[in-house]
Amino acid sequence: MNSSKKHSEWDGENQLMSQINITPMVDVMLVLLIIFMVAAPMLTQGVNVDLPDAQAPQIRQQTEPLVISIKKDGALFMQNKAIDINQLAPRISAMRKANPKLPVFIRGDAKTPYEHVAQVMGLLESAGIKQISLVTEPQR
Repeated sequence: MNSSKKHSEWDGENQLMSQINITPMVDVMLVLLIIFMVAAPMLTQGVNVDLPDAQAPQIRQQTEPLVISIKKDGALFMQNKAIDINQLAPRISAMRKANPKLPVFIRGDAKTPYEHVAQVMGLLESAGIKQISLVTEPQR
């Protein structure tokens, strides 16, 4: 018996590599991880207000609250977007219809006149919000 064995052109040293090189993918993933680690704290800053110091317990929230910021000149911000004071109550009412247990936090600048904070609290109460939390810095 004379069997002739056919040789493929891929036999021996010229065979294709059957493994994927993941080193470039790992490099890209590590760079993305570093970018997100650096950028994440910047995303949670919100509106820059100088919060007053107070000795109060820390609140633990399961859901993300609605944050209303009041700057010292009386400018209002809902989350990070500027809002007119006349639009505050209707927007809050609409949001409360979608989520009745939405927690509301007020971040008032330490130099904000009490009149502005009281006016916002009155508008929130007219929108049906009975429980409001005031955000402060821990006392040093």
